[in-house]
Amino acid sequence: MTGSGAAGPARAPSETVVVSANPELVGTPGAGHVSRGVTLGAGSLVHESAYVDEGAVIGVHSRVWHFAHVMGGAVIGDRCSLGQNVVVMNGVRIGDNCKIQNNVSLYEGVELGDDVFCGPSMVFTNVMNPRSAVSRKSEYRPTYVHRGASIGANATIVCGVTLGEYCFVAAGAVITRDVPAYALVAGVPSRQLGWMSRAGHRMVSDGVDASAADAELLRCPETGERYRRVGGVVSLVETAA
Repeated sequence: MTGSGAAGPARAPSETVVVSANPELVGTPGAGHVSRGVTLGAGSLVHESAYVDEGAVIGVHSRVWHFAHVMGGAVIGDRCSLGQNVVVMNGVRIGDNCKIQNNVSLYEGVELGDDVFCGPSMVFTNVMNPRSAVSRKSEYRPTYVHRGASIGANATIVCGVTLGEYCFVAAGAVITRDVPAYALVAGVPSRQLGWMSRAGHRMVSDGVDASAADAELLRCPETGERYRRVGGVVSLVETAA
């Protein structure tokens, strides 16, 4: 699964009984609380206390931990980890190698690309003006989190926004508008503080780039990768050796 979280082709349901060295982990549809109609990729395991509903798709070598609930219609990629008390609602798409920490709920309309990190107890929403007595299921607003983005613990993502690739949302931030690729944002409401590299470090400036107006060269202090900023847009120009 690649890009912003679009689901790949559905995998055929497993016909193999998977036996885990840990008896609390289930690797076969129809065992524990994993419905028979679940597509469970090779090597994926679900804790016996978790529920995976009919129609859910989970890729290879993923883990679903204690008291999590994956609803039918959810699509989860390869090598993902869903922590304790995670809820994945119908229609949610999660890319490959995503880490969803404890107590996170992904509501209908949320799509995660590959390599996304969701910190403990961060919050997604899907309705702008909820009322208990008013049904707004036809008004769900989608939220897109692109490849490599990190969302810190207890951050809140107000629905209808897009988080660009490799952006970094600080713990406790409240996001009310789109976040550019590689941007570091923090605060309530959030504001941009700088730029983050793919390795998760705040980038340092290597000076003005005279080839364009309002342009700057940036560098990751750990990997040495080089980036170029033109206005509010950052792009990778040289990968680490």
